[in-house]
Amino acid sequence: MADRNENQAPEKLQGKFQATVVCCILGVGALVSWNSILTIADYYYLVFPDYHPSRVLPLVYQPFALGTIVILAYHESKIDTRKRNLFGYILFTISTFLLIVLDLATKGRGGVGPYIGLCLIVASFGLSDATVQGGMIGDLSLMCPEFIQSFMAGLAVAGALTSGLRLITKAAFDNSNDGQRKGAMIFLGISTFIEFLCVMLYAYVFPKLPIVKYYRRKAALEGSKTVSADLAAAGIQNQSDLTDDDSKNQRLSNKELLLENIDYAVNLALIYVLTLSIFPGFLYENTGQHGLGAWYALVLVAMYNCWDLVGRYTPLVKWLKIENRKLLTVAVLSRYLLVPAFYFTAKYGDQGWMIMLISVLGLTNGHLTVCILTAAPKGYKGPEQNALGNLLVIFLLGGIFAGVALDWLWLIGKKDAF
Repeated sequence: MADRNENQAPEKLQGKFQATVVCCILGVGALVSWNSILTIADYYYLVFPDYHPSRVLPLVYQPFALGTIVILAYHESKIDTRKRNLFGYILFTISTFLLIVLDLATKGRGGVGPYIGLCLIVASFGLSDATVQGGMIGDLSLMCPEFIQSFMAGLAVAGALTSGLRLITKAAFDNSNDGQRKGAMIFLGISTFIEFLCVMLYAYVFPKLPIVKYYRRKAALEGSKTVSADLAAAGIQNQSDLTDDDSKNQRLSNKELLLENIDYAVNLALIYVLTLSIFPGFLYENTGQHGLGAWYALVLVAMYNCWDLVGRYTPLVKWLKIENRKLLTVAVLSRYLLVPAFYFTAKYGDQGWMIMLISVLGLTNGHLTVCILTAAPKGYKGPEQNALGNLLVIFLLGGIFAGVALDWLWLIGKKDAF
């Protein structure tokens, strides 16, 4: 039976604030495990000093993420969004817990065997990431822009949260025996709990909110078959009559959607090519020694994550949000001036200039990402918005993969690089 409020305007429906908060938490869950790996990289450098963890682990992670999202995006119209997202969050929960098990089983010792085990778990993170990010962004694209903004902000909250916790744990355990390992275990324990919380929220809370039910029913009326299980979980049965009409199932193909939004897609890729060519590998291995000592890389990572979070909220200020497509392209290309800026600052500048640059990198990364992902789905039907969300995530993860690969170029000419 359909909800009695299903025909109301979305702004009159209850649950928008609750849905926004849940979206933010789900965004945290989509990245907190991976950010934990990046943030405790100093621990992995202690355990695996010869294996370049901050560069190798992203290079393991990204092919699995990119390959998975390409396959899922191709078949997105036939994949049940509810099952897809629940699978992703459950796999995140299990994989994060396995990191704790691996460390306990090896007693924090290094070596090739434990490193291969770490890489396999990181590969499962890539699979989970593509499953969740593509599924959630596609799902939220057929709802209001505030939900995407909140989910993307949650991704940045994950970074800021892990950075803050890392600074606290380093301060608390720095002088104790096995301090870095204790901090890392606390990290992974918190991440496992957050992932489990996301499973519960997505399974039992999010689909039952009135505004979420409204948008999913609207998508079903427009021909979407990916929302049927979510509607069933919300108590709305017998949706087949909403999606069997061929006239409702007419939609642009993935190729047509991509051609119409190729500038958004390429810009999104270019944003992350630049960001991941600098963060985090360059920060750990190319910034030299400064007054902050062992804290320096951690502070830089924390500054990036905090300003990335701020940047994902700045589009809520109307006059700051960039909606003009040409202006977005100019802004994205202008960021590449940061490459020589980082090079010369690392070579000649002090830590204050580096902190300023990494702050700019984070702020622009978050701001431009949200501007693109909230503007692109406008004007399309529900099934098209879901498909476009998945297509954009392909380019986002493709940009990350390219950036991670290009990050190795910073090692050229560096003594003892390999």
